[in-house]
Amino acid sequence: MKFGQVSNPQEIDFTLPPTSPDTLKLLKKNKNKEAFAIYVGCAKWNKSDLKGFYPKGTKDELPYYSSQFNSIELNATFYNAPSKEQVETWKKKTPTDFKFFPKIPQSISHYSRLLNTDEKVKEFTDNIALFEEKLGMIFLQMHDNYKPKDMDRLREFLSKFPKGLPLAVEVRNEEWFSKVETATAFYKLLEEFDITNVLVDTAGRRDLLHMHLTTPSAFIRYVGANDPSDYTRLDDWVMVIKQWREAGLQKLYFFIHQNIELESPLLASYFIKKLNKELKLDLHIPGSDKLF
Repeated sequence: MKFGQVSNPQEIDFTLPPTSPDTLKLLKKNKNKEAFAIYVGCAKWNKSDLKGFYPKGTKDELPYYSSQFNSIELNATFYNAPSKEQVETWKKKTPTDFKFFPKIPQSISHYSRLLNTDEKVKEFTDNIALFEEKLGMIFLQMHDNYKPKDMDRLREFLSKFPKGLPLAVEVRNEEWFSKVETATAFYKLLEEFDITNVLVDTAGRRDLLHMHLTTPSAFIRYVGANDPSDYTRLDDWVMVIKQWREAGLQKLYFFIHQNIELESPLLASYFIKKLNKELKLDLHIPGSDKLF
């Protein structure tokens, strides 16, 4: 993922900001309502992107990927909305506890910019709903130049989105977070419709680390810089997640990207080991059955 990429990661202050007091209040309201669930994955399962991860002779990557990870940030749906048949095929190839997190197609978010998209949304969500129990959360990522002046358009979109399907939203333009009143209005909008607020940890856009949750679920998109600091950054995230869990976090969705994606499984394995140790979990460690 190139978004937020910098040529000098050694010069970036990767310190995680303090958690918003509003986040802690929200989590405490939901404490002990549900069993804690964690999903950690990559953005792709293509062999060309995750070079060296797959055993030699692997012809169909998804079954092996889903034997190692419990989730996938399904970026493929951003470029091409899947057919019902495609969704059914993906579903059948994965274990019962595997979850898909499909991105809303760019035809809706980027080209149409949420205008006159009712039919496109209906077709997409009707198909995606066929994941059934394997549907984790759909997420909407807006273009970098989509600004708060169009917040009412976002409100209308969220008000029409099918209520039975969990949704997360990521906005990227700097204006969403440069003023407290604008950011606050955005957070309240998401809370009103029970929409999860996506956090993005990437080197060149530290403003997207608002540390403000709008539901008791944390959806975090972590972008490594192919630098040794990637591992210490993950150490910091483990401690924050531990704090959030103690406060009442119900679900964690954590997806690891890299500018050079082949290192993503290595980072994920490291991160899961740390989570297991600090939170006393027993999550499967990707690649533990072989070296890659």
